[in-house]
Amino acid sequence: MANKKKKFKLVDAVLATVCITLVAESVAPTAAIGNTQYFWWIFLILGFCLPYGLVTAELGSTFVSEGGMYDWVKKAFGKKMASRVAWNYWINFPLWIASLAVAVTDVVAGIFDIELSLIWLLILQLGYTFIVTILSTQRIGESKWIVNIGTFFKIGFMVALGLLGIYVYIKTGESANPIQSVSDLLPTMDLASLSFLSIIIFNFLGFEIVATFTDDMENPKKEIPKALIIGGALMALFYILPATGINIAMSVEDAEVAGITDSFALLLTSLGVSSNVIRVIVIAVGLMFIYTMVANIVSWSFGVNSVAKYSADDGGLPKLFSKTNKDGVPYMVAIMNGIVAAVIVILGIILGQFGSESANNLFWTFFSLSLVTLLISYMPIFPAFLKLRKTDKTERPYKVPGNKIVLNIITWLPFVLLTLSVIFTLFIDFTWDSIKANLPLIVGVIVSLIIQEFLASRVKNN
Repeated sequence: MANKKKKFKLVDAVLATVCITLVAESVAPTAAIGNTQYFWWIFLILGFCLPYGLVTAELGSTFVSEGGMYDWVKKAFGKKMASRVAWNYWINFPLWIASLAVAVTDVVAGIFDIELSLIWLLILQLGYTFIVTILSTQRIGESKWIVNIGTFFKIGFMVALGLLGIYVYIKTGESANPIQSVSDLLPTMDLASLSFLSIIIFNFLGFEIVATFTDDMENPKKEIPKALIIGGALMALFYILPATGINIAMSVEDAEVAGITDSFALLLTSLGVSSNVIRVIVIAVGLMFIYTMVANIVSWSFGVNSVAKYSADDGGLPKLFSKTNKDGVPYMVAIMNGIVAAVIVILGIILGQFGSESANNLFWTFFSLSLVTLLISYMPIFPAFLKLRKTDKTERPYKVPGNKIVLNIITWLPFVLLTLSVIFTLFIDFTWDSIKANLPLIVGVIVSLIIQEFLASRVKNN
């Protein structure tokens, strides 16, 4: 392993940061917010992304470990709280894999303008699940080329989409969502508007994954803060550009159900590009998009699997998760991710064959559940940062600047935003009809919390 540990350089860490945090499939839902997205981008970059990046840079460079966020929370609050983090962090991941498997078939059907049969749905979705599961059993240093290529693909088509949208606006003066006054950029601050918090915050998550790559890096204490700062700045730029392109290309209603390839087609059509050329470009972008969905899972997998492994070592998750291969990769976690994702994929396809609205709603509830559990897993990181600053005197290669007031803002503002995001994902409004419509999701979260507390009760907190 000695040779393998030195294959991940600073440039790789920056590219991995961008690949991890740049989730291409979430750009269209973000653009569906409309013109007020720019307010939310600026507010959440300053109120969440910046504090989150600073906190993870300090913790990741000070407490160097493949356990990442698990170790940080464990040092601050003990194994029980860390086991809660591990459960939420892990269960989200196979649900996310399954959602991307569904997205792959949607992209294939869209770019080739075909309706996929049941057999092809199974082949493509289970094939995607199998591929990312196998790739997840390798160290990040071995699979960095997948991540790096995926990052360049993401940057390429997302920047192109943004610049194309801006060019269309300059040339035609038309936008699907024109900005006529400053008031068009301001949110209404009602419950529907606040529900957008979770969409953009989700786009920022993943910085802590880089902290789990320490064994593959030459000098993690110096490289981790640099990678997070540079990668975070690039990520913000690469999100806002394509969201702008989509905002120009299509209405809010269309953006809710459309994707990146649809946006390219609409923008190119408005420029008078021939249908044959558009078709070639859309297919190329679609295939690159599918590749990035593989790279996304690969870039996240080692961090998620490491957290699960460390929790299993402490008795927080099943002991099976502790097993590693000859390269030190927790391969059994990767296999369990694949099994759970495959079961959900098959369940979704079966439910889809019945064509009932309730069945499909039940399936998509799993993916809303993945978002909620992921958001919950991040909540303890911020108070852990503040407590460790007070109680742990380990020398910090990188230290978040500021006095007590600044440190409290950096700690509690992101914590409050995460809490609000969870609440407004579960309760779009507080009417009985809304609660009844979201009841499967609410029940799912309650079940997850019960499992979380059962697992935590089995852990000795020392």
